[in-house]
Amino acid sequence: MEYVSRVPRPPLDELIDDLYFLEGSPPYARLMLPPMPSALLIVNLGAPFRIRAATAIETAEYADGCVVTMPTRALEFGYPLRTRSVGAHVKPWGLAPFLPMPAAELCDRPVAVEQVWGRPAVAELRDRLAMADGPHEMLTLLEEEFMRRLRETAGLGLVRHASSVIAATSGAVAIGDLRAAAGVSSTHLAQRFKELIGVTPKRLARTHRFAAAVFAIDPAGPIDWGELAGGAGYFDQAHFGHEFRVFTGLTPTRYIEVRRRFLREHPGHVLDSWPLPAD
Repeated sequence: MEYVSRVPRPPLDELIDDLYFLEGSPPYARLMLPPMPSALLIVNLGAPFRIRAATAIETAEYADGCVVTMPTRALEFGYPLRTRSVGAHVKPWGLAPFLPMPAAELCDRPVAVEQVWGRPAVAELRDRLAMADGPHEMLTLLEEEFMRRLRETAGLGLVRHASSVIAATSGAVAIGDLRAAAGVSSTHLAQRFKELIGVTPKRLARTHRFAAAVFAIDPAGPIDWGELAGGAGYFDQAHFGHEFRVFTGLTPTRYIEVRRRFLREHPGHVLDSWPLPAD
């Protein structure tokens, strides 16, 4: 697969981790994405893909693309034989200036990108992307679309600052300390988080802690689960195992088996960091 990415220019870099172009044959027809402290916007340029959210019984098809606010459960992506898209990996609060609705309405409910930006605008953007001269021009066009749609968002500074503290501590900060430092009530802080991210500060902290623990795993070597759990701030190994099943539907040992399968069957693949084969 071809994968091209770059960080957008200011002020988008405070909202978006990177813009990317992806084209080629996926390593598996279905990939499971454990939840990350991140949101996602995809503009599809190839055949439709499918997503099954944790709360859904059936998969939903997306022809033009989708918007995914920060998930609390794993998502399953189903890909065509070849896929082609541009998109953005977005900071937890980063979609808020581009959404016409509170992020809480989209939590664990991926929606078509046209439901967010409108069908005519998305059709025009897809046409311009299809005529672009290569991935770098595509990323520039997507960046310009974000810049054009950027708007002031009430409470964004509060949520961004509190979220950054949560991220810097890998979720270990006491939420009460965040509230006190911000000089707002717990209710106000939680409401702003749900409006702009879709989840509460506590849930964001849990996701950061889980992500930090997973990224500390070296699937190629031996793993001391007790040491890993303690290092990530979990009360004990049983608590860690419970959180793992909540976030992924897998036990930690099963997760490692699936990660090792990916490494064995597709060594060095551009997607080998977070997605897992779901076949």
